[in-house]
Formats: sequence, structure tokens, C-alpha cells
Amino acid sequence: MTGVGLVTPVGIGTEESWAALRAGRSGAAPITLFDASQHSSRFACEVKGFDPLRWVEKKDVKKMDRFIQFSVAAA
Repeated sequence: MTGVGLVTPVGIGTEESWAALRAGRSGAAPITLFDASQHSSRFACEVKGFDPLRWVEKKDVKKMDRFIQFSVAAA
């Protein structure tokens, strides 16, 4: 264990994120979390494949904003 938890656009977890960074992979991609058609930019670095139920109980997921779910997963 490194003591570092990561939830990033290139991976979830330290090993996955570090491997993506070493390989030079970008986390930028078309926006999928909302309709971006009215915006001039349609690319962002979203966290992909995140399932909060791996770290938080279903009843608590509804009470948390997504950024807090990321924090719990990283901790």
C-alpha cells in the first residue's frame, strides 16, 4: 500500500492511474455526464467507470454529491 488513493479521469486506483500516466494516456474525451451541445467545448476529463456502490451503501449514495463519493473511494 502506498497510502495514496486516486480517482482520476485515467483510472480508479493508484496502480491503474499510474499505469495510464506512464503510458501517456489522456483522460480527455467527449462529455457524457450532461448534454454539452449548447457549450463551445464538448471535451472534458470525466471520471469514467466509477461505481460508488463499491465504497458507499446505496442509501448513502443518494445523500452525497459525486465529488464526495470520489473522496470516500480515494480514502
